[in-house]
Amino acid sequence: MNTITSGINLSDPAPHKEPERQYYFIEKAKEYVRKEAEEAGRPMTFCVTTFGCQMNARDSEKLRGILLEIGYEEASEEEADFVIFNTCTVRENANTRVYGRLGQLKSHKKKNPHMKIALCGCMMQEPEVVEKLRTSYRFVDLIFGTHNIYKFAELITAVYESGRMVIDIWKDTDKIVEDLPNDRKYSFKSGVNIMFGCNNFCSYCIVPYVRGRERSRKPEAIVREIERLVADGVTEVMLLGQNVNSYGKNLEEPLSFAELLQKIEQIEGLHRIRFMTSHPKDLSDELIEVMGKSKKICKHLHLPVQSGSSRILKKMNRHYTKEQYLELVDKIRAAVPDISLTTDIIVGFPGETEEDFLETLDIVRKVRYDSAFTFIYSKRTGTPAATMEDQVPEDVVKDRFDRLLKEVQTIAAEVCAVHEGTIQEVLVESVSDHDDHMVTGRLSNNILVHFQGDASMIGDYVNVKLDQCKGFYYIGEQV
Repeated sequence: MNTITSGINLSDPAPHKEPERQYYFIEKAKEYVRKEAEEAGRPMTFCVTTFGCQMNARDSEKLRGILLEIGYEEASEEEADFVIFNTCTVRENANTRVYGRLGQLKSHKKKNPHMKIALCGCMMQEPEVVEKLRTSYRFVDLIFGTHNIYKFAELITAVYESGRMVIDIWKDTDKIVEDLPNDRKYSFKSGVNIMFGCNNFCSYCIVPYVRGRERSRKPEAIVREIERLVADGVTEVMLLGQNVNSYGKNLEEPLSFAELLQKIEQIEGLHRIRFMTSHPKDLSDELIEVMGKSKKICKHLHLPVQSGSSRILKKMNRHYTKEQYLELVDKIRAAVPDISLTTDIIVGFPGETEEDFLETLDIVRKVRYDSAFTFIYSKRTGTPAATMEDQVPEDVVKDRFDRLLKEVQTIAAEVCAVHEGTIQEVLVESVSDHDDHMVTGRLSNNILVHFQGDASMIGDYVNVKLDQCKGFYYIGEQV
C-alpha cells in the first residue's frame, strides 16, 4: 500500500498539503466507485481519449493512473461508464472534432444511468469553449483545464457528491504536485515532464494562453522520477516541455537544460534519452557540446523552423533569422555528424509571399530534414496573427503546401536511405500492425524498422541490418 494512503481516515477533514490531499480524495472516490459497481452488478469502466501533443499523452497517463487507482477498469469509448476527452486547441479543427464526438456520447449517456463525461486539456482554457459547453452540452459532468490536472480525484469526488456539472478552470498556476499515480502506455519507455507552460508567445500560437507561463520541475524530482521508472523496467525516457531549452531559468537555484541532461545521463540502467520540443533561439552551445559527448542522448533533434523567411519569422515572433537557424544547424552537425533533424513548418502565414515561400523551400533543401511536420496556417482566435491583414488565399496556400510536401518527402527518402546496409541498434516497440511475424522498432535517430520477430522481443535492444529503405522506414533483419 502507498505510504500516503495507509494512514487516511475518511471521517477526518481533507488535508491541505499535497499530494496527501489527493490521496485522501482517491480513497473517497474509491468508495463511490465501489458502491456504483455494486448497484450496477459489474465493474465500472473508463476510457481516456487524447487529442494533441506528447504533453497531453503524458497527462492522459496520469488520468488513467488515477482512474485505475479508484477502481475503474479500462474499456472502449462505446462501452465506458466514464469517458474523458483530453483536448487540444492548437488548430481550430481540433475543437470541431471534440464537439462532434461529444454529440455522439449524448445518446450513450441516456441509456447508461452510471455514465459520466469529463473534458480537460488546452481547449478548456478558452472561456468561450467552457461557456458553450455549460449552455449547450449540459450532459457533461466535469470540465477542468491544464493547470489542475493533479486534482482529478478531488474533482471526481465533487461530481459524485454534487450530482451537477463541475467546472474548475484556473487561469494560471505556479504549482507542481509530484508523486501521483500514473499508468504508462509502454513498460519500457516513458515521457517525463521537466517543465510546463511557455513564455515565447509566437504570434500564431495559443499554447502560452492555455498552458500558462513556464515553470520548471526541480531537478531532484525529475531524477527521482526517472530512477523509479528505470527500477520499473524503463530504459528510454522522453523529456517533455513546450520549450525544453529554457528549462531551469525560473528555479530558485537556476540550472540549465544541458546540466539537467548530464545529471540524467548518470542514472544507471537508463539506455536512451530523448527530448522535445527545442526552440532554436534557446539552443545553447553548452547543450550542443553535451549532445556531442553523450552516450545516451539519442541522435535525433526536433528543431521547429516554422518558415525559411526571416521577414515571416519576425512576424511570427520567433526571435531568430534564417541565417541564424542555418548557422545553428551547422554547429549541431559539426558536434553530432550523424544527427537526424526533424522540424515543423507552417505554410500560408499572414502576409507570406511567393518569395517568402521560396525561402522556406530553400531552407528545406539546405538542411535536408529527415522528416518535417508541415501545417497549413490555422487562424486561432486570441492570437496576434488572427487579426493580421494579408491572410493568404486558400488556393494559394494549398498549392504551396503541396509543393512543400513533395520537396520534404523527396529529400527525406534520400536522407533516410543513407543508412541502408548498416547495422544499427533498435529498441523493439511492438508487433507490426501489418504482419504478426514482424516486429517494429526504433533507431536512436527515431527511424522505424520492421523485421522478423515476435512479442517476446518487445522492450529489447537488438542489432538489426537495415536491408531496404522504404522512404520513411526500413525493412531489416536481426543479426
